[in-house]
Amino acid sequence: MDRLRPTILAALLLAAVLSGCGVNPVTGKQEIQFVSESQELQIGASQYAPTRQGEGGDYKTIPELTAYVSEVGQKLAAVSDRPLPYEFTVLNSSVPNAWALPGGKIAVNRGLLTELENEAELAAVLGHEIVHAAARHGAKAQERGTLLQVGMVAAQVGIAMSDMDQNLGGLLAAGAGVGAQLINTRYGRDAERESDHYGMEYMKRAGYDPSAAVTLQQKFVALAQKQGGGGQAGWLEGLFASHPPSEERVQNNRARLAELGSPGGELGKERYAARLAPLRRIAPAYDKADQAVAAARKKDLKGAKALAAEAEKMVPNEARFALLRGDLEMAGKDPKAALSHYERALQLDGEYFAAWLGSGTAYYRLGNRTEAAQRLERSAKLLPTAPALYYLGNIAKESGNLERALELYKGAAGSQGEIGKAAAAEYASIDVQRNPGNYVASAPQLDARGALVAIVENRAPVAIADLALSAVLLDGNGAIVQQGPPVRLGRALQPGERIAVDAGVGQVAPELVGRVRFRIDGARPVQGR
Repeated sequence: MDRLRPTILAALLLAAVLSGCGVNPVTGKQEIQFVSESQELQIGASQYAPTRQGEGGDYKTIPELTAYVSEVGQKLAAVSDRPLPYEFTVLNSSVPNAWALPGGKIAVNRGLLTELENEAELAAVLGHEIVHAAARHGAKAQERGTLLQVGMVAAQVGIAMSDMDQNLGGLLAAGAGVGAQLINTRYGRDAERESDHYGMEYMKRAGYDPSAAVTLQQKFVALAQKQGGGGQAGWLEGLFASHPPSEERVQNNRARLAELGSPGGELGKERYAARLAPLRRIAPAYDKADQAVAAARKKDLKGAKALAAEAEKMVPNEARFALLRGDLEMAGKDPKAALSHYERALQLDGEYFAAWLGSGTAYYRLGNRTEAAQRLERSAKLLPTAPALYYLGNIAKESGNLERALELYKGAAGSQGEIGKAAAAEYASIDVQRNPGNYVASAPQLDARGALVAIVENRAPVAIADLALSAVLLDGNGAIVQQGPPVRLGRALQPGERIAVDAGVGQVAPELVGRVRFRIDGARPVQGR
């Protein structure tokens, strides 16, 4: 019977793999598909809104720009190999980037549009992203994780707050960064080659000149080299992080152009210039805002405020400039001054999380918990961030709602940076008295005299006091057969501190040490952290 078990296991795994086989709708190749189309659609639909929030929010200052990008995108989607509910939007970010979520949800940043020279280059960008969605590249990234798990089984803001250099990725609350992980995943060479290859086919079908895909890649390579030499900031953190350019891709696109017969087609240079003219006219204002952020990161708040004010004067209806001015006042620890700017930002765009977060934080620091809670809740509904959940946790804790506070702190504690650490400490300050055993590690050991001691370590992010424990002796079945007296530690134990404590039972035979465990009977957090 034992000889059959490996065979049965192999058969079960083979059945699981075969049941997940399918045909790629773009390449026509057989492949394992553990993520169904309905799941792809669900992922895209659920993550599109929060991912857009986290990547700058929808660009509303020139709404005609999004309509134009969507028009071009839908022309390409209509000739793609896979019908999906494709959507296209422009995001309010200077970082040159474009991305696609599973299910055909696609975004292009404002900062990428200004780098392109004609509509065909825009078509090359959008066609490339359409292939990522149509060929299931995002779904495949998830399936690789699924396959890894199967193998293992078989084997066994932004808000500035007080520092302007916090990046939003580190402020996302637990569970809020799924879309961000998907769009920031670095595509492999095969995925990029497929997206270039079939994207150029879609360009030809839609009537665009696929030679624009060659000039686009040439431009990207040149810009990447410039960035490597200390040139234009933002490229490596944007498009190139997930879509690495290379001379190889340029040559592949040239070869693909020859395969397509160098068909020519529409470049749309004049039309693109006309549609982009309103954005190019106000581009200097965005440059000033970007310079303001750079100055703030260098702790030059005075210079940053002057630049932000200039940007807002140039384009008064841009909500992000008012938001930036509010963030800068918060960075200067003046929440009262920040509020007027945040209110202006909300009047211009009440659907972006950051102004709600900023104003909620300002009200919190001014002591208005009611208004703070309402605004922080609005912010977290649009995009759950660690600061919003942390301050809401504090408000819940102050009102005595400890269960709600624990839930909020837990969500915030998964983020990076100081906010995450503070949330973890607050969580522990409530939970350590309820579940002290979750925060104290212990192990038995004999000292030089043969007496039993407990090696205890505080694994909580806060200091603990009144640590109480008892030694217990287990039988072969894990049942307690004998218990020692309660022992209480007479001093506080700092986070990460490890000490030896007399277990209070005297000498113990060495052969029994392996059956000794320590029950953590109690502990409390040290107040006044």
